[in-house]
Amino acid sequence: MLFDLRGRGRRRTVQVIYLGLALLIAAGLVFFGVGAGVGGGGLLNSLNGNEGSGSASFSSQIKKYKKLAQQQPSSVYAWEQLTLAQLHEAGGEAYVSGNKLTSKGKELFTQIAQSWNRYIALNPPKPNTEIAQEMVRVFGEEGLNEPSEAVKVLQIVTAARPESASLYAALAEYAYKAHNTRIGDLASEKAVALAPSAQRKQLKAELAEIKKNPTGASSSAAGASGGAASTGGSVSTSSGAANGSSGTVTIGGKTYHIPVGTSGATGTSTAPKK
Repeated sequence: MLFDLRGRGRRRTVQVIYLGLALLIAAGLVFFGVGAGVGGGGLLNSLNGNEGSGSASFSSQIKKYKKLAQQQPSSVYAWEQLTLAQLHEAGGEAYVSGNKLTSKGKELFTQIAQSWNRYIALNPPKPNTEIAQEMVRVFGEEGLNEPSEAVKVLQIVTAARPESASLYAALAEYAYKAHNTRIGDLASEKAVALAPSAQRKQLKAELAEIKKNPTGASSSAAGASGGAASTGGSVSTSSGAANGSSGTVTIGGKTYHIPVGTSGATGTSTAPKK
């Protein structure tokens, strides 16, 4: 038998087995948080910055960065991370129901807007475009319905992606809804210029219709150009290759699907400013 220690070499074998088991148990306790309960508290979780999962982790992050922002009100990092944590929290079912904000959702979205505005007020040299994209949802129709604020964040996004016809089309629509005709016209002109020549006439007509009836036209540029309603609500972007491929951008629950090509592009440009 294995545990009969009288045989030659068996004592050493048993010692090696027990030592191996001890090392495995120790590794499990230290690195993987075995026995630490749900969520774990192991070293790997700590190194990965994992604070658990679900709304509990977002709540803890919000609390953490809110405290940091209070202690360091001039910290760009603190306000950026607080906004990001709040955006993660906003994905919960308690905040949006049927593409409409609940009472808790309106409260949280208002807090997100405040955090974002504090972040932008600090004039970060390179505003976080990923957060800016998500802020369109906050200020869009399914959120706080503040098109003028949506225009501001879309200007940040288009500055980072100056060759996206779909983004400029979205900027034009929100500008028209905010009754900012100047920015709407500039964005519309840019969107048409960036689209392939075969699509320009149609896109120009669609944006002109939105300008004419900004409150009644529900994303005609998206629908007539092959767009489909988004169920996610967050912003996602993708751009195809040049020469007739297509790009899509989902903003505020709407998907803009406008062909993007090199034809008509004028090179690098910046987003229209007020």
